[in-house]
Amino acid sequence: MKRKILLSALLLPAVMAFGQQYGGMWIPTELNEKEMKDLGMKITAKDIFDPSKASIKDAVVQFDGGCTAEIISPKGLLLTNHHCGYDNIQSHSSVENDLLTNGFWAKDMTGELPNPGVTVDFITDIKEVTKDILAGTEGLTGADLSKKIADNTEAYKKAQKTESYQTISVKPMYYGNKYYAYVIETYKDIRLVGAPPSSIGKYGSDTDNWVWPRHTGDFSMFRIYADRNNKPAEYSKDNIPYVPKHFLPISIKDKKEDDFTFVFGFPGRTTEYLPAVAVEKIMNEIDPAMIAVRNIALKTLDEKMRTDNATRIKYASKYARISNAWKKWQGEIEGLKKSNAVGKKQQYEQTLISKNPAIKTTIDQLNLKYNEQAPYALHRAYYSEIVRNSETYTLAGIFNNYIQSYEAGKMDDKNVEALKERLTEIYKDYDAELDAKVTAKVLALYANKTPSNFLPRDFNLLKDEGKNLGMMDNVSKMSMITGRTKDDKNVAKNMDKLFADQKTLVENLKKDPLVQMFGTFKTSYLETTDKQVTALQADIDVLQKKFMAQQMETDKDRKFFPDANSTLRVTYGKVKGSNPRDAVTYGYQTHLAGVLEKYIPGDYEFDLPKKLINLYNTKDYGIYKDKTGDVPVNFTATNHTTGGNSGSPALDAYGNLIGLNFDRQWEGTMSDINYDPRLCRNIMVDTKYILFVIDKYADAKWLINEMKIVK
Repeated sequence: MKRKILLSALLLPAVMAFGQQYGGMWIPTELNEKEMKDLGMKITAKDIFDPSKASIKDAVVQFDGGCTAEIISPKGLLLTNHHCGYDNIQSHSSVENDLLTNGFWAKDMTGELPNPGVTVDFITDIKEVTKDILAGTEGLTGADLSKKIADNTEAYKKAQKTESYQTISVKPMYYGNKYYAYVIETYKDIRLVGAPPSSIGKYGSDTDNWVWPRHTGDFSMFRIYADRNNKPAEYSKDNIPYVPKHFLPISIKDKKEDDFTFVFGFPGRTTEYLPAVAVEKIMNEIDPAMIAVRNIALKTLDEKMRTDNATRIKYASKYARISNAWKKWQGEIEGLKKSNAVGKKQQYEQTLISKNPAIKTTIDQLNLKYNEQAPYALHRAYYSEIVRNSETYTLAGIFNNYIQSYEAGKMDDKNVEALKERLTEIYKDYDAELDAKVTAKVLALYANKTPSNFLPRDFNLLKDEGKNLGMMDNVSKMSMITGRTKDDKNVAKNMDKLFADQKTLVENLKKDPLVQMFGTFKTSYLETTDKQVTALQADIDVLQKKFMAQQMETDKDRKFFPDANSTLRVTYGKVKGSNPRDAVTYGYQTHLAGVLEKYIPGDYEFDLPKKLINLYNTKDYGIYKDKTGDVPVNFTATNHTTGGNSGSPALDAYGNLIGLNFDRQWEGTMSDINYDPRLCRNIMVDTKYILFVIDKYADAKWLINEMKIVK
């Protein structure tokens, strides 16, 4: 009892100090308006989302299916992150015209570059449709329930009247206790307008990823084009700039700590309502297992990248990909422990049980199922990470699937060409000798960490890393899939020739030692783990839906929001620094002086363009400096964000754009599972820095002239 009282006492000051209890990713039609206004919002919920008239929602779009973007001019000018536009900037780049390195700025609209396949989606209406989707589902379970929901969903969609450019998307919320329908309008002519060089847009790259203080100008600019009637249309030189119902004014007022802010965008996935047992498994078992595999992969790659420049260049992108989640999971574990996430959830569960004793049965069943699933889930974590981080096993898995598809008669010309494209992309930057070392080491970890009942045949012989290194090197040299053989069976060098005779290719692949080795690995996983973990997860999902409903029925004092699922959401908080560790205090704002402090000439992460250095040295800041006399670059706040919020607008109390969301602070990455306003911070590019780069660095004043600047 004393422990519970003490915990409550420790948590209470945090709530009082921040005035923000749960964070939240709120459906725009169901905002927590009272708390937003208590924290300082000056506009209304209707100003943010109103399906009947222009509102801020009309300036916020999902960009290319993954990120968020916002309209910042009456001529359809879009702002999003540099990393969101990266693929499109890259597609326009060449050795002779390297836009990634040099940046790109159209001189006028005629110079804007089309991007085939890129779309932006507007959400024009949101309706709760739970009764329609769950009609007739009483008493149904399993496959019968899923089929009825799918049938009801299709019937609902067909009953709606839509334009040719509109679609209806129906999404489950609260683990399937509610359903919402979204009316989506898709625009397909999206043109690149401007992007700073990577030395600004990716400044700090891997080293600064998930880290504060940050100094990254992570933005790029596009424009939406429409037909003569302002409606969506395929790309045409006759299209004209889209005229939005609303665009965001851009504020360059100085920011102060505790200023209200909100972020509007499309967050990807969170799991805020998991039971304590699930969080404990993630923190103590799943995350550490995945980190352990990536520790080995990263260390092995780094050893060669440090001594061989060609390898450093070839593996830079892969290393960053592996490191991204690895770094995030470590921050997640630290944050979950520091915020006492498991203890808080256990205490909350006991509070719920005291109000509604029936919840004890649900919690007991969840504990039972998670504990039963735990060894299977842990094995799945190791298996999945090995396949992801050993490119040799990734290739073996691709060819294993190819054999099965060929024998099932599914490898037509289209599928073969798609496979060849995928393989070409992998082989382009694949070092078979180096990856053999990665594979040897992660397999030793797997063999030592995996219980014998899960180990494939003969994999108990792989526990010695030293022996594995020699074995894998030899097998890699013998295998046709690694590109190390010298005969005409070498897939990497003779792909077209080999796929011309698929029957012979399949026969040779079946004899290949790596394909055989992976086949044993996969078969064992499917037999010992896959069905079991899936069946138990189905049981857990049913219980989680029940637990979610019980929480909402029982806790009348709490205003609930649904977990993120890539639908349009609003989150809010205050501009704030942080105190993540003892004697460590972070301010809420970084400046251009800090960019120069990190500058390393010629470095791939911390080099800078000469012009930016000159602007700093001459202090040619124009109207973009703040009260310190310097240009603010990035800032942090307590907004509850996740993946998908990249590119989301950060807005002030009046709905003016003050920043561009692009990352989270490492110490608070556990916010996907347990948001804590003391630790969780989102990171944004300051609008002053964005406009400074456009105006002073790029000399693109014609773009500044399109915008409405609030001084």
